Amino acid sequence: MMRRKCRIWWPRHLSPATQPHSSTFLFGWFVSSSSSSSSASVPIEIVVAFAIDEAVFSSIGSDLEGILYKINKRMPTSLQNRCELSMLGYCSADSSSNGELHTHRESAEESSQFSGPLHNSGPHNEQNTSNDRSGHWVCGCHKVDGFLEQYKTCTQSNPGHLVYGSYIYASRNLGWIPKLHHIHWDMQVAYNLDLHIVIYGTPRYGGHHFYLDSRRSSENAKTGSRKPKWVEDLSQKKSVIDLDAVILATNCAAAATSFFEEQVSPKRRALWLHCVYMCISVIWKLFAVCVATLSTSVYVFLQLLHFLLSYVSDSCVYATIENLFIHTWKNIRVRCCQILYWPIFLHNTDSRSESCVEYAEKASLRKHSMWLSVVIDMLFGNLFGFALLTHADSVCSSILTVTSDVTNNWWLISCARLMGNPAGFKLNTELAGVLGTFSLNTIQIWSTLWGSMRFIFIFIVKGLAVSGVLFGFTTPASLTVDLITVSTTHVSTLHWLISILYSRQIQATTALWRLFRGQKWNPLRERLDSYDYTVEQHIVGSLLFTPLLLLLPTTSAFYMSFTIINMTIGSICTLIEVAISVIHATPYTKILLWLLRPSRFPCGIWFEIFPVENHEMEIVQEGIGSRASGSDILVSCLHSYMYNIGELVGPDFRYLHSAVPRSSISSLVYRVFSGRSLPSPLYNLPYVPGAGLPPSMPWMSIPFNEYWILCHDAVFACNPLHTH
Repeated sequence: MMRRKCRIWWPRHLSPATQPHSSTFLFGWFVSSSSSSSSASVPIEIVVAFAIDEAVFSSIGSDLEGILYKINKRMPTSLQNRCELSMLGYCSADSSSNGELHTHRESAEESSQFSGPLHNSGPHNEQNTSNDRSGHWVCGCHKVDGFLEQYKTCTQSNPGHLVYGSYIYASRNLGWIPKLHHIHWDMQVAYNLDLHIVIYGTPRYGGHHFYLDSRRSSENAKTGSRKPKWVEDLSQKKSVIDLDAVILATNCAAAATSFFEEQVSPKRRALWLHCVYMCISVIWKLFAVCVATLSTSVYVFLQLLHFLLSYVSDSCVYATIENLFIHTWKNIRVRCCQILYWPIFLHNTDSRSESCVEYAEKASLRKHSMWLSVVIDMLFGNLFGFALLTHADSVCSSILTVTSDVTNNWWLISCARLMGNPAGFKLNTELAGVLGTFSLNTIQIWSTLWGSMRFIFIFIVKGLAVSGVLFGFTTPASLTVDLITVSTTHVSTLHWLISILYSRQIQATTALWRLFRGQKWNPLRERLDSYDYTVEQHIVGSLLFTPLLLLLPTTSAFYMSFTIINMTIGSICTLIEVAISVIHATPYTKILLWLLRPSRFPCGIWFEIFPVENHEMEIVQEGIGSRASGSDILVSCLHSYMYNIGELVGPDFRYLHSAVPRSSISSLVYRVFSGRSLPSPLYNLPYVPGAGLPPSMPWMSIPFNEYWILCHDAVFACNPLHTH
């Protein structure tokens, strides 16, 4: 007959180092598996959440059913659909029970028979452990049933589950743990049980929790002894255990304990402690009022600015400015929406987070990620802005000097050299003179225009500083990209013109080369087809092919020179765009919490298997007889894998893979040599989480008094006295 398996998930704080002197009642969950519960190959999962002594249990009396009902209603819906919190049973501190832990499970139809006290009528065997004519179990589990007889209504909410047992000493590290002897499960009795006791630390908000990840949790365990054979057999089979529900139950154990204590014994604070709590509440109330008033003032200013911009949005001047400063406009709109929406994100609307530590941690990350990102961006912006305001004159003169040296000492000289024999190459003098003269005149005219506007450059620098103070560091960075784009319009224009000439010359030369080979490009099928050209076509083609081929080196020299300059400017703008994206995408909340407590970011579970000392096992075996001596017991501790900093922030920077795909280098080389334009790699991409700028949100328009109440409630809800 197949041995019955049972797994008890036991809280670490219920395993004292010394022998317990009081008996306790256990509360938790019987987690049902995905397959039939009657199958002997499916382990019975018992998750213990907390325990109370007999005095507390006696004081509760018949109110227990209502208390458990209220607690179950506050549990996550996914846990309610799988199992319910119930009284698991009784764990005796009396050593005379010899470490026996008895589990009973009856069907709903047979629950009415389980009403009287159980009594021992002889040796344990399957014949005399069935229920007698009066409907009573006749095994050795009379102690718990006799104690519960006067509170029999307490078990009516879940009459099919009952546990009885006592503590045994396992080892110095493990302390006292429960020992299972036999199970009554669906009117069947099973001896020689394979018991697996999993000791876990109760997850608590701000401390740690468990997260199931099969990639990390498979085939990983630290063992100090040889595993029992049934464990090895179980690892070779496909698991049918609802381990998700077990992990969810362990994450809800602290909330269940807290809810139970609230119902049974509400906390009564001392007078001085009550006064301290009142003072903190008043101070936090004043703080919420100040923050709400300041936020409402900013809200009024942004709404007025939005109204003025919407009034002139149809004008050509507005459209031109928006197109010229597109990066700045996008970033300012994102920042304004973040400032408007921070109280909504700060509100905790997820009721599941109150009962599950995992949900609470995720809700906390969602709640604090946006406003912390805005605060850090504003902090960097203020540091940058005030530093730039202090050294505005020196920064302005330095930038003008650098731009003047680059234009006069490098670019103009490069164009003049292209008009001669650059690097010993003989170019066409007439074509090089035309292209060089046009380029020099364009550069000189643009430099003269910017030179006449030097007096407003100091105001541009101060505007960058003010924008950093008001909107954060990403706004002046975006404005810098737009200013570089506007100030180098002559470079992009010259590159566009020379690229048109170069690409048309390449296309014409390629088409004429196909003429000599007797081929023609078929644009419909996108392939080369054979074609018979006439003699006249060959003659005209020869007359056109020769000058185009001879002029191609001259055009290529100018094109490559302007391409290098344009790509250098584009690379600088791209680096700034990447920096902006990194600032927006960096999960500051995760990094800060990871530095303080890495256990708040689990990525899988593993079991550390402990040996049970021999002398303790001998004591147990002497007490429970020959049938239990063949039982296998496995004791392990549940641990979590933790994310390292790279794995934690890696998903938030996946935009680098989308912005620079593997084929981008070959595509870039093809575009350069074919004379095609080079698009921006970041801001032309569709939004994905963590890529480029955050997603745009609709503009918020609600009355001022409602927004003030929203901000006040959001700040007041973060009162440290009301947190988890």
